[in-house]
Amino acid sequence: MRWNFAYDSPHAISDLLQKEGLAMTKKFGQNFLISKPVRERIVSLLEPLENTTVWEVGPGIGSLTALLLERGAAVTAFEIDHGFCRILRDHAFVEDPDFHLVEGDALKTLPKTFGEQSLPERICGNLPYNVGSVVIAKILEEGYRIPQMVFTLQKEVVDRLCASPGSKMWSSFSLLAQMDYEVTQSFVINAGAFFPKPNVTSSVVHFTLREESLVKDELRPHFLLVIRDLFAQRRKTVKNNLMGGKIGALLGKEGVASLLAASNIDPSLRAEAFSWPQFLSLSETLSNYQAT
Repeated sequence: MRWNFAYDSPHAISDLLQKEGLAMTKKFGQNFLISKPVRERIVSLLEPLENTTVWEVGPGIGSLTALLLERGAAVTAFEIDHGFCRILRDHAFVEDPDFHLVEGDALKTLPKTFGEQSLPERICGNLPYNVGSVVIAKILEEGYRIPQMVFTLQKEVVDRLCASPGSKMWSSFSLLAQMDYEVTQSFVINAGAFFPKPNVTSSVVHFTLREESLVKDELRPHFLLVIRDLFAQRRKTVKNNLMGGKIGALLGKEGVASLLAASNIDPSLRAEAFSWPQFLSLSETLSNYQAT
């Protein structure tokens, strides 16, 4: 028998926290998603869920988790707050065989679990604003390539993930996300859908795995090195960023100049003006340099 809890009631949430001797802490960026229509809309993006494996990051007290389980998913939840873990483990889903809890910091427990288990078919989460982008970057950098991912994040972060070349939001984070995924902003969530109300606007971002990555596997380490160096300081030119980064340390001044010339790239450009072919050209030229 599943726990019948009023997840859309701030009063019920406050009473539960008080009963368990808990308090929401700013440290973990806790805001409960109390709007059931919004929760259902998020879960619908992950359909079909029957007999699928879903990993949920930051379940809190289980408002999304409950819907995922109702739709037939097997859920592994990653939660850092020990008090919430107690609620999830001992009350909310204590009798549910399809629920598994991993307690601790997801930045540490996710890589460990990836190494121990087969990859899930879905990953989702209402991510804390203070670590949301870090969690996503960790998943993307490791190249796990989960078929579907859906996250709730600060809208500004989602704008960066979905940004196009030439825009002010275009960044290494955009490139990191888009090399393996089609990334779309599904919808915006008003602050009133949360308890307590956050001071920022939230958005839901949907990652759909590409049939073929934009970056070849053998080129991946060079590509990641290139985008990190090029966006280190947005106001600097490509040449200056490369010189001040790891690539400059590897190749030196003449090597960087030669790299840019061989890639047919204007050294006075800034990274935000680059197109995908230019990033790939620079990465491929760098790989050839390091292979010789």
